[in-house]
Amino acid sequence: MTAETAWIADRIKQNQIDRYLDQGHDLIDDAAIWKKIEAAREPDASVVRAILARSLAVQTLTPEELALLIRVQDPEMLREMETAAFQIKKKVYDNRIVTFAPLYMGNYCVNNCAYCGFKHENLRAKRRVLSQDEIRRETEILTGKIGHKRIIAVYGEHPLTGIDYILESMKTIYGVKTPTKHGFGNIRRINVNAAPMSVEELVRLRDGGLGTYQVFQETYHHETYAKLHPKGTLKSDYRWRLYAMHRAMEAGIDDVGIGVLFGLYDWRFEVMALLDHAIHLETKMGIGPHTVSFPRMEPALNSEYAEHSPYKVSDEDFKKIILLIRLAIPYTGMIITARETARMRREAISLGITQTDASTKIGIGSYSEEGQGQESERQQFMLGDTRSLNELVRDLAEMGHITSFCTAGYRCGRTGKCIMDLLRSGQEGKFCKLNAVLTFQEWLDDFATPATRKAGLRVLEKELEEIKAKNPQGFPVFYQFLERVRKGERDLFL
Repeated sequence: MTAETAWIADRIKQNQIDRYLDQGHDLIDDAAIWKKIEAAREPDASVVRAILARSLAVQTLTPEELALLIRVQDPEMLREMETAAFQIKKKVYDNRIVTFAPLYMGNYCVNNCAYCGFKHENLRAKRRVLSQDEIRRETEILTGKIGHKRIIAVYGEHPLTGIDYILESMKTIYGVKTPTKHGFGNIRRINVNAAPMSVEELVRLRDGGLGTYQVFQETYHHETYAKLHPKGTLKSDYRWRLYAMHRAMEAGIDDVGIGVLFGLYDWRFEVMALLDHAIHLETKMGIGPHTVSFPRMEPALNSEYAEHSPYKVSDEDFKKIILLIRLAIPYTGMIITARETARMRREAISLGITQTDASTKIGIGSYSEEGQGQESERQQFMLGDTRSLNELVRDLAEMGHITSFCTAGYRCGRTGKCIMDLLRSGQEGKFCKLNAVLTFQEWLDDFATPATRKAGLRVLEKELEEIKAKNPQGFPVFYQFLERVRKGERDLFL
């Protein structure tokens, strides 16, 4: 037995699956989901408005209610749904958009997923794992030249990028402090997208300074999942992956992120299953997902399925997916990435998206390589939007949004149930607005081009007027912090 096969053999802990099952059944009932979808008929306006009232009250919808919204075709009702979605986003998260950068650590993988360029049998892929020195250089670019404050660190399922490597890389990233115009830049929050882990490993991940832990089910449909993840591979165990978030919460990780790779199976089924997953987490673990992500399948090296899937999602259906999840799980953060085009990301933000990436490079080691473009042999998929963070910030400002680099809430302990309660009550968005303004001013002073700074300061002035109008007594204290930032102090928060 090789070291790799030994590592694989020891990964899955069956007892850490069995304790979450209900009489041997997992939480996704394919037949029941399809029964709800097929039983629903297009609802009349009064039914739609009653459902939207629950969403606007930041209440999780029932699967039956979501099935009805899936059926809505009437243009007027769709417009009302879109208006409600944006109102929910404003109520829960205000008008801030959180930005981050993905940092891919390696592209070795023991799995053979039919749609992925990193699959084990893809001999054309250029394999690489970043050393700690390379991770340091990548982080220096992200913090010193671009200005990112948070990243999503992405790890393949392979012994070379196992838990020990993950923890060492996180320590390296947190240790980087890069000189800027005022003080230094650094990563203040590391979210991790990695393979499912045992409770014991997840405790170590929590203690290593984890932000949010992401594991996407890819597809919730059992038959499709089995077809796309060959038997005998680690990823073929549907339930080990499905209950990754339950184990994370058991390990004390407050914030978890779920998602679907849209295009693997019928999107109607997937959004219903996402809701079932969120409800199960709320019911069994006390809180739902901190974020839901919306990756849509893109072309990948040596992937016939990625090119010719029968379930490809159109732009219109993709926008409806985002709309439906914002209404169904109104408290959750929603992430759209640079897989999508700039146009699609602009439209998605108006439907309730709260987070997005920028200056994105997903080739292993690409941030520190000047002039490096996209290269299919080094990437898991191809990107649709390669705009810089500076360009994105300017675009968002012109749309009336502030870009938030804030990580204060996490460092103050506003995570898990605490943050969910604040989100549901609409208080977190208002509180975080103050810290978002502080970090926005900080970024504009340190990294913005003149045109971006001008657009940013214009929207910032509107934010200050709103803050003062809503809290005239507390405004002087907040403004003192802002003045300190303008004079060069960094990483201040309330």
